[in-house]
Amino acid sequence: MRKKVIVVGAGVAGLASAIRLQHAGYQVELYEKESKPGGKMNQIEIDGYKFDLGPSIVMMPELYREIFELCGRNPDDYIPMEKLDPIYRAYFSDMPDNPFDISSDLTELTKTIESISEEDTEGFFKYLHEIYKRFIVAKHDILQRPFRKQTDFYNLPMLKKAMKLKTFDTADQFIGKYIKNERLKQLISFQTLYIGISPIKSPSFYTMIPMIQFLYGVWFIKGGMYTMALAMERLFKELGGTVYYNKNVQEICVENHKATGIMVDDQKAPADLVVCNADFPYAMKNLVKDPSAKGKYTDRKIDRMKYSCSCFLLYLGMDRKYEEVERVHNFIFNEKLDQNLQDIFDGKKLTNASFYVYIASKMDPSLAPEGKDGLYILMPVSNVASANYEWNQETIQYYRSYILNELKKIKGFENIDHEIVTETCITPLDFESKFNAYNGASFGLQPTLSQSNHMRPQSKATHCDNLYFTGSSTHPGAGVPIVLLSAKITTQELIKDDQGILFG
Repeated sequence: MRKKVIVVGAGVAGLASAIRLQHAGYQVELYEKESKPGGKMNQIEIDGYKFDLGPSIVMMPELYREIFELCGRNPDDYIPMEKLDPIYRAYFSDMPDNPFDISSDLTELTKTIESISEEDTEGFFKYLHEIYKRFIVAKHDILQRPFRKQTDFYNLPMLKKAMKLKTFDTADQFIGKYIKNERLKQLISFQTLYIGISPIKSPSFYTMIPMIQFLYGVWFIKGGMYTMALAMERLFKELGGTVYYNKNVQEICVENHKATGIMVDDQKAPADLVVCNADFPYAMKNLVKDPSAKGKYTDRKIDRMKYSCSCFLLYLGMDRKYEEVERVHNFIFNEKLDQNLQDIFDGKKLTNASFYVYIASKMDPSLAPEGKDGLYILMPVSNVASANYEWNQETIQYYRSYILNELKKIKGFENIDHEIVTETCITPLDFESKFNAYNGASFGLQPTLSQSNHMRPQSKATHCDNLYFTGSSTHPGAGVPIVLLSAKITTQELIKDDQGILFG
């Protein structure tokens, strides 16, 4: 008799966990409160325009492909990809007519770095050299392994490896050792925002994010990121898995310190094992109701933990194509980036804001009506708990006006406010209500040093058997490739406990 596993939540890590467990021979049922798969990797469709809801940049494509290859499938049949070059274009608000194209072709990248600051070019390569060494340690010894017990981290071989990560400086300090030019520093350090933390507070090893882009490139999946969510759902069903949509899980049932199923629609769905992909802080507060099963993650502890920033997203359907704006990914930096970052994490309404514009219809015209483009615009903002202002129509209009006024300074966008034919938006309150993101924090727990690696919530529940967690608030952290690794760790831990199978 095959054992039954219930997976709560069809986000990226939930889907990937369900696929891995179904492939491993379990009978897996997936419960999702929304009507579609993907969690934040979702799609918004308005008036013939299709937008990725959240994630938009494909890095480390081998991790996307791995889940299909594991099951003997050709990833190209599910997630056809194309490499982007240049990776993105960077605009600076005080010189909008002189943007920089950032390439993963090392020759082109070198020329761009020299054009920004020739005297810092040598330092840029020293930064790459140093962070690459740390990346290799992280890749093999940190990101793909669990830290269930204190001794999994606090042992001599592991501590020697951890010392190589040199975690005690911040991203900003680390880059500052090698690079003095402010623009060049910004181009590198801002990418810690991909995982919801400021470079001023981020451990330095997260500067491996831009390094991965520079050395390995960025890709685009045909149909946008939502193709990945649909492809994983399709693969899971092909393997014989079952998905239940519009099912709001009310509780993870715990009896005698053991998970025995879930409560959904006021009825118990029994299971031998449970994997929870709901945001870990939300799950601990709302789904794990037995106090003895929470371990140290009491409501008080959850409230006191540090949370990532949130995002304000505008989705604009436009009445034309933007040929003058040549890139799919565009970053618009405010020259006062340090102030911008400070204000996000201090909860202030932003007056000097940087943001990102993604035009997926450049790569795939089917994502917009013929001859039109859709603009996805993301601005990092304070999460709900830290913001000292309310999210209401006035706030939405304030940020909308700010973004459009800044875009008007860029060639091609001069008349943007007259070219919008349809629009919608998502605020931190939507992340909180729609995705159960605690405090509306788009990236879950902030990856500070005290909330990273062995100090981050792990996949195996500490005080409850047969219960596992996966997703961005668990180890190894946020970002699509990293939550795919989270799913891998979670399923390996479950199989090890259940079957005694050890993974290398």
